[in-house]
Amino acid sequence: MLARHLGELLPREASVVDVGCGDGVIDRLVLDSRPDLTIEGLDVLRRPVTAIPVRLFDGMTLPYETQSRDVVVLIDVLHHAADPLRLLAEAVRVSRRAVLIKDHRCESWRQRWVLRFMDWVGNRPTGVRLSYEYWSRAQWAAAWAGLGLTVGEMREDLGLYPKPARPLFERDLHFMALLQVRPRGPGV
Repeated sequence: MLARHLGELLPREASVVDVGCGDGVIDRLVLDSRPDLTIEGLDVLRRPVTAIPVRLFDGMTLPYETQSRDVVVLIDVLHHAADPLRLLAEAVRVSRRAVLIKDHRCESWRQRWVLRFMDWVGNRPTGVRLSYEYWSRAQWAAAWAGLGLTVGEMREDLGLYPKPARPLFERDLHFMALLQVRPRGPGV
């Protein structure tokens, strides 16, 4: 489902960097349906086998020139980052057109408990950093506004889980946002 959403949201013939791509399987699925795209993977952990080439980075600074890629993708990454706002600012710096985020939002202790459980089950075996820091709608909106991002498209019903599990694991917890980057001069 994530690959389908990405394939629908990414602009035609875009150069894309997927920050925190893991093994790159989602990117491979996107490329199989969207051969017009170029996707580079970036991660802090080396996986033994990857579906696309993956470059390592320090988790803070993207190793790309300013405005060197059309779109920067962050799928379930920012809530793992040591400094999510800094990493998001780096995505904005590198992007010429948009930042595409799939992540979580948390408005209650119940949602925090469910998200912590999902994160622990899904990521503990892989060695991914578990900070359990989830932003509210207001925190996301403030971060985007502060970085000059505007929402081009927002998806909140992603259909990631089978119907019986959706009330617990999906409702109001996930979103995908295609965020437009404010036009800037070269090197700005």
